[in-house]
Amino acid sequence: MAVEKEKSKFWSILENLYAGAKPDGESGYVNLIQKKRDYFTDFVKPKLEEYVNQRIKDFPEFEEELYNKLYTFFEPYFSDTGSVFFVKSYIYYKQYERIYTNEDVKLFWKTKDLYYIKSDVLIRSMNVEFDEGYIFYFDASKVEHKQNNEKRELIYSFDKIDGNGKIVLKVKYSESGRQTKEDEIIKEVRKALGEEGKEFKSEYLRKAIQTFEKQMNVDYFIHRNLERFLKEQFNLWLSQYLLGHEEVNLPSDRINKLLALKDVAYRVIEVIARFEEELKRIWEKPRLVFNSNYVITLDRIANKGGLEIIKKLPKHEGWKDQVKEWIELGIIDEEPEELLDNDNLKKEYQFLPIDTKYFKDLEPEILSLFEDLDEELDGWLIKSENWQALNTILPRFKEKVQTIYIDPPFNKGDNADYYYETDYKDSTWATMLENRLRLARELLKDEGSIFVRCDYNGNWIVRPLMNEIFGEENFRNEIIVGRTKTAPYIGTAPEKAGVSFKSLMVVYDNLYLYSKGNNFFNRFSEGIITEKRESYWKDFKTFFDRDYNRYELLGIVPEKGCSWMWRKEVAEEAIKNYQEYLKIAESENISLEEYWERTGRKLNFIKKEGNTLKYWVPPSKNVSHNNWSDLEGYGRRWKFPTENSEILLKRVIQSTSNEGDLVLDFFLGSGTTTATAHKLRRKWIGIEMGEHFYTVILPRMKKVLAYDKSGISKEKDVKEIYNEKNAGGFFKYYDLEQYEEILRNVEYNKESNKEFYEKMIENFKDVKFSELNPFLLDRRLAKVVKENEENIEVDFKELYPDKEVDLLESMANVLGKSWKEVKDINDKEKKVEFYRRILLW
Repeated sequence: MAVEKEKSKFWSILENLYAGAKPDGESGYVNLIQKKRDYFTDFVKPKLEEYVNQRIKDFPEFEEELYNKLYTFFEPYFSDTGSVFFVKSYIYYKQYERIYTNEDVKLFWKTKDLYYIKSDVLIRSMNVEFDEGYIFYFDASKVEHKQNNEKRELIYSFDKIDGNGKIVLKVKYSESGRQTKEDEIIKEVRKALGEEGKEFKSEYLRKAIQTFEKQMNVDYFIHRNLERFLKEQFNLWLSQYLLGHEEVNLPSDRINKLLALKDVAYRVIEVIARFEEELKRIWEKPRLVFNSNYVITLDRIANKGGLEIIKKLPKHEGWKDQVKEWIELGIIDEEPEELLDNDNLKKEYQFLPIDTKYFKDLEPEILSLFEDLDEELDGWLIKSENWQALNTILPRFKEKVQTIYIDPPFNKGDNADYYYETDYKDSTWATMLENRLRLARELLKDEGSIFVRCDYNGNWIVRPLMNEIFGEENFRNEIIVGRTKTAPYIGTAPEKAGVSFKSLMVVYDNLYLYSKGNNFFNRFSEGIITEKRESYWKDFKTFFDRDYNRYELLGIVPEKGCSWMWRKEVAEEAIKNYQEYLKIAESENISLEEYWERTGRKLNFIKKEGNTLKYWVPPSKNVSHNNWSDLEGYGRRWKFPTENSEILLKRVIQSTSNEGDLVLDFFLGSGTTTATAHKLRRKWIGIEMGEHFYTVILPRMKKVLAYDKSGISKEKDVKEIYNEKNAGGFFKYYDLEQYEEILRNVEYNKESNKEFYEKMIENFKDVKFSELNPFLLDRRLAKVVKENEENIEVDFKELYPDKEVDLLESMANVLGKSWKEVKDINDKEKKVEFYRRILLW
């Protein structure tokens, strides 16, 4: 029946929007998809069907056409992951009116109004069969999906031969760099197959894995204003439909049918948008701080009168682990015998970095030495997906950052040798950057600036994005940065020596420098990028046809089409200046440059050479320019792909900040920005999501505190402020709660909508679909909140039993207060504000 076919098509795409393409495994997204399925089955479909039947009860013959048109409109906007955007829809005339103005072309891309969440593989358990009779079954039911956009490899292990003779392989994501042991799997398979196993070839396993890994890569988004977007698009679609298919004068019954279509479409949009709004609220809410620790050198403790604390360290149960770490980092060779000498800290141990994770019971005692912790800390290291981190710290650090440097993934389309995804679609990459750059701008001081590093893969996207967010008028420079001196062709090297190139070698990257506004602080005039220019004589004639500058000078008149550079009175004065110099030079044997210096460095000079006139160009000691190809943009000290060099970051930081200013990098990579900022006596914030946060960045910063003699430590000006006698430091590091972790606690709560259901059945007009709350955070929240007249508390162990929540740091971030302001907070209203924001009350 035609009606049932059209209904089935529409409900199928709507169900797929709610359920998405369901992956196997365990994650917050898998949990969310199941809750969305429940919501669709229990509420969305039955209530919408009821509304459709009610709306077209006077013209039931319209049912087939209505469902057909609903399908036609909605289908192009729905993606496989449940995201709604310009998936494959047409751009209508009014869309062009929005994008284009009379002045210029505005930046537009299909995912522009979305939040980018992450990219992942839709992993499903599946069979892979070979003609030889072997059937593999890849069991992905227990896969722990990626939290964010870190790069992780799938690995496999043999499980069993099941009752149907299938070779069952368990699938999971790699941890700590573990790889699939193919040889072991082959041995186990052959053993399990018995006599038949002799014919099993290793190539079968490799082909089976290749087939399994061809599953779909997808991007996850949340729309920032889905209801407005879809209603606007529907109105455009309906107007196009009327103009293209209907007569101008419609009969009343046709108008009523189209109004019914609009009402139903609007109701569908409101239902979809309500769920999207809930997801958006969760995405935008600030995050809890987990597992925080401090790293502080012994001199900082001693200088605050903490000698008694230092005496306790060697007797503490965590001392052995701390010493082991120092030795592994190369900070010391053996365990110190005594830290103190006659109640004085020994100089050779003053910069030993204590990590309070080994001394948690002593941590409060250490922190109590400092009245204002934010002032005392040199920096913060935050392990998190960067949008969530920037959004969380924004209230606390808004308009406090002086310099931002980021080196985002270059969108290469190839993940090899990187710790993060780099194969984004162009529109996805643009959205990922745009989301984060908008937050970055809010963190900058009015006089602050941002450097964005990219190459030819992304520069055509970065520049217009930066123009839109920071303003074209705040573009300062496109800076050329050399890659490396020993391998300038990194990324474009030929496969074999002697093979002809298809393109020229790439030897540089681009830095795009933007200020936040006109009040742009920089130190370029101080010669941060110096190149001395000697004085020289230059032709005074120009090839500009300016009659007012065509006059006789020392018997010479410029020919037609040419003129002198300066006005006549200025030129005549310059001739006199040179003649005065010649008189003095005869008696004093003084150079023209010395004479110019003596007379105040302001005089101009002109002389005659044959039939030409020349003017003198004075020397310059501080010429700042955008050619930084004298630097190596990449380093190799930490064996990290795309490791930025400290010498590059030195120039970036010195040219746009002063000592004590705050520097931020939210694509921290190997930690070069924070390491360099610390050596240059700046405060710093570093954000990184990968596991190398603990294996590369944190060890690197501990070595910087203890004194790292590599990188810019060898530079003469750096040695004056950072050296073996003047190192040390104090910073905090922690994890942030992630979107994935929150989604694991999401629970669809049918009972919470019961009252609304009843009202809906009685009268649709009494309640809006947008008022319905499709799901809540886990109902355990009702149990963990404890409130009385004077106070309010939450036991977060109910939500995160394996996490240690740093309540003070969480409150400082959310409320936009300093650590000092929140540590003694007893104001119930402020606590209620914090808990409501952090728990989505």
